Amino acid sequence: MVIGPGVILGTDFGQPPYSAGIAEITVEQLLTHTSGGWTNDSRDPMFTHRAMNHAELITWTLANRPLDHPPGKNFAYSNFGYCILGHVIEKLTSQPYPDFVRAEVLSRCGVNDMVIAANRLEKRRSDEVKYYGQGENPYEANVARMDSHGGWLARPSDLEQFLMHIDGYSKPANILKPHTIQVMTTPSSANRQHAKGLFINDDGNWWHDGSLAGTTTIAVRTHGGFCWAALTNTSRNNSKIGDDLDTLNWDMVREVGSWHAA
Repeated sequence: MVIGPGVILGTDFGQPPYSAGIAEITVEQLLTHTSGGWTNDSRDPMFTHRAMNHAELITWTLANRPLDHPPGKNFAYSNFGYCILGHVIEKLTSQPYPDFVRAEVLSRCGVNDMVIAANRLEKRRSDEVKYYGQGENPYEANVARMDSHGGWLARPSDLEQFLMHIDGYSKPANILKPHTIQVMTTPSSANRQHAKGLFINDDGNWWHDGSLAGTTTIAVRTHGGFCWAALTNTSRNNSKIGDDLDTLNWDMVREVGSWHAA
């Protein structure tokens, strides 16, 4: 499937000609961060033009940000690529992205309370924490616009439930077919440590971590049959807070010898 103007983007995000290669980007390349552009560096489109909505940002980026490499050749983690994937879902289902995910994915995992987060402190939910950025303002980013690459508001138990239903183990029953799970965990040739939405290693562990101003996160599925998630309501640039959070959870699990998680 090609992300082309007549197939997915349509007239919603402007008309071709796009920059070289953009019309040839595939869904698989977006999933594996091999689209050739829009990496999560200081120029990450998702952290620019805060006042733009999704369509405006995608239109602007496609018109003004040429690819850095031909599609399929290089790995570069791309938040913007996953933003586009959210709108691929909308185009194919004719539903808002959050509604489709809640109905067709989360509810099947027994998760019924995840929502796209709000941007402002005064808009947070009654059961939501306050975020502390330690030098950054967590409430300056347009988190709601990050919906399909980092905008979900969830409890650790929600993420754990989700992982348990896509982990490839027999119990609880998975929502994905075995072949789909195999495809999901098959990496690209550009990066053998990243599959489609998940980091993987030769031991058979899958995980994804993340950080925004005011939060640090980790979710893990181990080769030993375990799933866990941990979230904080703070972050710190130029620190090892993410590594420390990951290590803390592995250390706790290894303390229980009967679990054999590591």
